[in-house]
Amino acid sequence: MSKHLIAHEYQISKEDRQKLNNHKSLLLWFTGLSGSGKSTIANVVEQKLFALGIKTYTLDGDNIRKGINSDLSFSPADRTENIRRIAETANLMIDAGIVVLAAFVSPYKKDRENIKSVVKDVNFVEIYINTSLKECERRDVKGLYKKARAGEIKNMTGISAPYEAPENPDLEIKTENETVEDAAQRIVDYIKPKIKLEQ
Repeated sequence: MSKHLIAHEYQISKEDRQKLNNHKSLLLWFTGLSGSGKSTIANVVEQKLFALGIKTYTLDGDNIRKGINSDLSFSPADRTENIRRIAETANLMIDAGIVVLAAFVSPYKKDRENIKSVVKDVNFVEIYINTSLKECERRDVKGLYKKARAGEIKNMTGISAPYEAPENPDLEIKTENETVEDAAQRIVDYIKPKIKLEQ
């Protein structure tokens, strides 16, 4: 960072925005293999939060890779940069008083630890969508596994690139044993106390 950068002192704080919204802000980070159900579950969680009057926004591969990160590939270095930019974007949104939902494969532990250091531990909820590779391949919603097996896609997580599963996630969702609705409700129940403002 340049030594010549001087932060401007704005009069409206994160706490002011949270009071206006009547809830705290934080980041819900959904990690898991492609096809595990991250975006599906995040979508239902967001709908439930929205119904409760919670200000939300979802970040996922579609709105990030087509815009702010359209210059990045799926190489290990670019995956790290992809996650770094998402963490910084989420951090700004937390400052804006929003509950951010982020659904990304994010296969490397060090990258997920970096997110936590950017947004601060207290603002970070790691949700591991634990779906077996076999089940993800069976679903193959986007046809990516078929292409990876045919050698058309390089660096496919779970096939030709590693996925480092979280060891101590805040929540673990096993989609082969739990419905989307039940999983989403469990997540909402978990974060409700975290976003409640002290009176």
